[in-house]
Amino acid sequence: MFNKEKQASSNFLSSQPTGILVFENGLSIKGLGLGHKGYAVGEVCFNTSMTGYQEIITDPSYSDQIINFTFPHIGNVGINLEDIESEKIWLKGVIFAKQITEPSNYRSFEKLDFWLKKNQIVGIAGLDTRMITNLIRNKGALKATIVNDDKDLNNQKYLNECQKWPGLNGMELTSKVTTKQVYNWNDESFWTREKGYQINKDYKYHIVVIDFGCKKNILRNFSKLKTKLTVVPCDTSYEKIINLKPDGIFLSNGPGDPAETSKIVNDTILQILKNNYPLFGICLGHQLLAHALGCKTKKMHQGHRGANHPVKNLNNNLVEITSQNHGFEVDKNFIPDDVDVTHISLFDQSIEGISSKKYNAFSVQYHPEASPGPHDSNYLFKQFISKVEEHAQKN
Repeated sequence: MFNKEKQASSNFLSSQPTGILVFENGLSIKGLGLGHKGYAVGEVCFNTSMTGYQEIITDPSYSDQIINFTFPHIGNVGINLEDIESEKIWLKGVIFAKQITEPSNYRSFEKLDFWLKKNQIVGIAGLDTRMITNLIRNKGALKATIVNDDKDLNNQKYLNECQKWPGLNGMELTSKVTTKQVYNWNDESFWTREKGYQINKDYKYHIVVIDFGCKKNILRNFSKLKTKLTVVPCDTSYEKIINLKPDGIFLSNGPGDPAETSKIVNDTILQILKNNYPLFGICLGHQLLAHALGCKTKKMHQGHRGANHPVKNLNNNLVEITSQNHGFEVDKNFIPDDVDVTHISLFDQSIEGISSKKYNAFSVQYHPEASPGPHDSNYLFKQFISKVEEHAQKN
């Protein structure tokens, strides 16, 4: 099978190979290197989104991963200053089916290839991304080395590199991507074509965000709802959080194995729950809340990544089209009686949302803040603020 795959991929090349992708199982595929010169090792995943590649690449949840984009036209709208989700890019590499064309968009200020070089991200183009997607679906998440080097395409060297890398299962990554100090969000809210990002100075409530790799658009969604936001490192103690006098607490998205990150933050989350503070989590934050409530998590076969995933809300039986990015899930075989499953994936019936019967807390696995979208689940931010308002009125 691999020989056929290797031959199919080579048909995409129109010039001498300058890059190579070497999987842990020995499969290697040559292509055209782009971005940073060198190599990187990570876990290969595929993303089915047709838009928003800049948001995807700058999402800290992709730390130590190599993204295989299934949509062929990546880079065609260039890079802009508005769609950046973090100050640093944490992923290891990107895989494209086609070479990057000249950008065509009024917001673009530079070409994707040049931006990848500046951020030291290795890329490769001219690969059969459909074949790679099918490989992951069949074999599960695979480690690989991605290379951009026209002088050294030594398969064995790069095979050794990816085989010795431990992989994401059991890896704690939030300590790497989290903020190193407490800061106040800059009050940036939603973007409009006429005015750019709006600034909200009208505060009604104060939310403390525990940063495990938080996307900026999450903060923008909260800012839109008249909240002051204080962002704190992932290992911030309960006492320091409460000294900030929050009206509610948010657990952000982030990378790595949630079971490992839970060892850092579980006691803090438990204290927040026991003191009845309103608590909301997204993605990794959802998994960390699940651990605190007595659930377990596990590695998925291939993960969920894309902007077209149907999720059913079990409270109202409505279907939401969602944006997703996760390789771990809450294990449906270990759900305590005092935890409600509120949302499920219509792809594989995996858990997409929970709420506590005992505490003032809920969470979702997917991304309601997604930009450019979809926006079906944006109501969750308002749902959390409603809980904050109820708590404030009681206290």
